[in-house]
Amino acid sequence: MNPNHLIHSTLRICLALAGLLGLAASAHAASFTGTVLLPDGKPAFGAMVTVFDATKQKRETVYTDAQGQYSIRNAYAGALDIRVRLANYADNRITQNVAVDELARVDLSLKPFATPQAASDALAASAHNAKLPWKDPKDRAPFVSQCNYCHQMGNSTTRMPRSHDQWIGTITKMEGILAMPTAAQKENFADVLSRGFDGKPVQALHNYGASAELARAKVEEWLIGDAMSFIHDADVMHDQKVYGTDEGHDILWVLDRKTGKIEQNHLPDVDLPRGGKFSGMALPIGVFSGKHGPHSMGETSDGRVWFTNSLSSTLMSFDPLTKAFKSYPIGHDALYPHTLRVDKNDVVWFTIVASNQMGRFDPKTETMTVIGLPHNGVLRWVTDTLFPTLLRLSSWVPDKALMINLSHHRFFGEKIMAFPYGIDVNPQDGSIWYAKLYASKIGRIDPNTLEITEYDTPLKGPRRPRFDAQGIFWIPAFDENALMRFDPTTKAFETYKIPAVAEGEYETPYALNVDRKTGDVWMAANNSDRILRFTPATKTFQSYASPTRVTVLRDFAFTEDGRVCSSSSNLPAYAIEDMRPSIICIDPTGADKDKAALAAASQPQP
Repeated sequence: MNPNHLIHSTLRICLALAGLLGLAASAHAASFTGTVLLPDGKPAFGAMVTVFDATKQKRETVYTDAQGQYSIRNAYAGALDIRVRLANYADNRITQNVAVDELARVDLSLKPFATPQAASDALAASAHNAKLPWKDPKDRAPFVSQCNYCHQMGNSTTRMPRSHDQWIGTITKMEGILAMPTAAQKENFADVLSRGFDGKPVQALHNYGASAELARAKVEEWLIGDAMSFIHDADVMHDQKVYGTDEGHDILWVLDRKTGKIEQNHLPDVDLPRGGKFSGMALPIGVFSGKHGPHSMGETSDGRVWFTNSLSSTLMSFDPLTKAFKSYPIGHDALYPHTLRVDKNDVVWFTIVASNQMGRFDPKTETMTVIGLPHNGVLRWVTDTLFPTLLRLSSWVPDKALMINLSHHRFFGEKIMAFPYGIDVNPQDGSIWYAKLYASKIGRIDPNTLEITEYDTPLKGPRRPRFDAQGIFWIPAFDENALMRFDPTTKAFETYKIPAVAEGEYETPYALNVDRKTGDVWMAANNSDRILRFTPATKTFQSYASPTRVTVLRDFAFTEDGRVCSSSSNLPAYAIEDMRPSIICIDPTGADKDKAALAAASQPQP
């Protein structure tokens, strides 16, 4: 047996035992139970009851049932804040002193908002975006594609009233991080935003879909990083810790969910300027302070964590045991390595978005292969050919985005790029599949011959897709508020429109993952502060309102104990309600477990 494999296997056993001991240590905790009422005295169904720890760095949330009742066990005690939140009502927040092992009865009530402005301020971005005065509905499509992709539009930071010229300046800044509206679209966006975000209150009634299934769930959140962190992706490794890539600060964060301990591992320095190979772009000041830009992760069987460095165009490994990093240059004018997956042979595959390529790295032989993907037209061929040169020219004048003035996107928009984005491995035959965000295509790579086959998607904006256990490809249609299903055997697509939280609003599904035990598809809903769960057997969506406003989620990962985790990574983080990113984990039956534990604890002991 490989000695490294033996060491890591032993480590995993030790970590598992430590986790069990940590669970036992936290079994004695304070608990709350009670009822939440609406202003008219009726039970509040689907209200979120959140308990914050004393430091306000950790919180847990459950949803009330049809009788307005809730029960929650927490791994902490003392003077704890309790908040109840429900769409269309003002928050109610109290502080309660509880001792270890105490079960406290706390009944809560909701109140109407004091003013129309307060009600408007509490609405998700989807409500504010829906009120933008587009003259032609078709004009909204490029806005969704180019202005919703790395952060929420319509949150409290982005919807501030600005003049037309001020919006032109803001959009120009976004061009510096690869937003690609045409000159005409840029003018139209500025006109619509200056008229739409006028500071006046917006009215909407949001329905997040209260249900018996929702009342079974529990949400945990851990604040990580600072107001300038950009924790792009989170993943759960075999040690059951949650790893997060801080693209802004060149840090790999590690969260131990059992103990709450958060570890930061700084990536090694590299001989590049701030922003790496993208130093010539107008990167967000204060956010991208690093040079590597760690982005997406995966794990090989020896326990090493692999991640793409988008700004330095490198692949990097991290050994959780020794804390050692190792860097591998990609070469081949590769620009912005993006989403990464590991196949059953421990080969690391990743998309390279800005140069329309696919990377393949074999850790056993340390062989790097870069595969050029089909250009999909003359315009994209021009981009694939000239973009690296333009980027090098731009680096002569850091932070000025010189290439923007030379780019043909001013005439053609995002159509000048293919943008290979998400990627996954088909569990049935080991083939590699990817999604081209701007070309609206999915593609298959034969892992042995590297032969490529592409298919047009029926909806625009395929982003981060995943396979289920049966080899069905599930694809979020970011631009068109929908979920797509593709059967590689029959080559047939099916589409499912995502239900909005209010009439006239739309969703921006960024990423998804499939629980291969249940077949459920978990998906980010980044315009309305919620997480979606799609059940293929019934073709129905379950909505989980996020306890935190301005929630923008990326990849999802599953824990062995049944949780689904992601990173809250709005760019910038200071626009999030807590002004910091977080790790969010949902246990679909967590509230049930709390109720069962409380019932068992209340029984007389023999």
